[in-house]
Amino acid sequence: MTRLEAATKDPNKGYVALLGWSLNAVEALDRFDRRYVVVAPDWAEKYCVEHDIPYLPWNFERLNDRSLEIAETLQREGVDVAIPLFEETVEWAGAINAVLMDNPRLFGQAMLLRDKSLMKRRAQLGGIRVGIFEEAHDRDDVIRFLKRVNQTLLKLDGDPNDPIHLKAFDKAGCLGHRVVRTPDDVDAIPEEEFPVLMESHLDGWEFAVEAWIHQGKIKFLNISEYVTLGYSVFVPATPELERYRPQITAQIEKLIKTFDIEFGFVHPEYFVTNDGEMYFGEVAYRPPGFKVFELLERAYGFNAYQGLALAFDPKTTEEEIDAFFPQEVDDATGVAGCFGVYPRRRVVSELRIPPETEDHDYYESHDLTAPLEETVTKRTAFGTHWGLLYFFGDDSYEMRDLLKQQEEFDFYV
Repeated sequence: MTRLEAATKDPNKGYVALLGWSLNAVEALDRFDRRYVVVAPDWAEKYCVEHDIPYLPWNFERLNDRSLEIAETLQREGVDVAIPLFEETVEWAGAINAVLMDNPRLFGQAMLLRDKSLMKRRAQLGGIRVGIFEEAHDRDDVIRFLKRVNQTLLKLDGDPNDPIHLKAFDKAGCLGHRVVRTPDDVDAIPEEEFPVLMESHLDGWEFAVEAWIHQGKIKFLNISEYVTLGYSVFVPATPELERYRPQITAQIEKLIKTFDIEFGFVHPEYFVTNDGEMYFGEVAYRPPGFKVFELLERAYGFNAYQGLALAFDPKTTEEEIDAFFPQEVDDATGVAGCFGVYPRRRVVSELRIPPETEDHDYYESHDLTAPLEETVTKRTAFGTHWGLLYFFGDDSYEMRDLLKQQEEFDFYV
């Protein structure tokens, strides 16, 4: 292989590999002072060649006997660290960084941050509060768990069941997430979705955190407020949620210690119950979905992907990373939010932005496209949105109400 071409960058800073394809991440690193290379599947090659983007082809199938090749190739090229951009590349980053940094524990750590079942057990061992959970290998396991959870909750005959949640072990966010209330719901689960993680339902306020970590310390901590999970999020959060910041910071510090995280970025989700107790949901070691990095840039002005490179790069100094990040909440110039659109009708023919949305002062843009097919695929589990609406304004409470209001509208008619 010929030597990878890299733009003129600061040779005293780290050389980073981005695992996975994200145009926003590539453009951010192109404008930054770190050398970088994109490691992505073959289909990205044409674009990278046309736009002079440093590129290395690799298909992220399951780790196998050839897995060491990519680590050795990057090591020969002088790359210092691999940065995962998607859930599917977290394991790869751990395997590669174990070689690049001569630290085998990094692969084991990546496995903990990738497998939701192992993750919950490690959290429990670290004294982090979690709900009841078990693995299921078939539908009978799910029915048994549903019955046991509701028996524990002292449900009587005729009482409605408390729901349980089913999640894939190693998928991002809402992918593969099902809510099960009755044995009939269990019958609808396809065989190929097993094994799955089962969790008890937690009544409470669910929210997410984004934390950049350097030398085991939090350098920037954002609290993302969900309006409706799977539909909408905004940053910074309302004062109502921000008042939990000291408790949330303490929880993230406990998470860092429990998972032995020295550098990088974490995206955990938590629940605050009515009595103020905080429960751990799960944690990801990669950027969040729903364009939260882009929302942060709109609200604060800093580029979160560049912050990612700083947090992962072993050559970053403390002074450099401290100077990069703004002050949480205080330095935000406004509140940025987005709403994921999913068609509410089974048959659609055109995209139409309602005037109540388009005429609102906070509305900025959307990335929705006209429907390619008239029949909308039936939504399984949480499904996948068709695109996002973007908003920006001064008041977090108005933003929350506005995002909630979008659920009432038909964008595809």
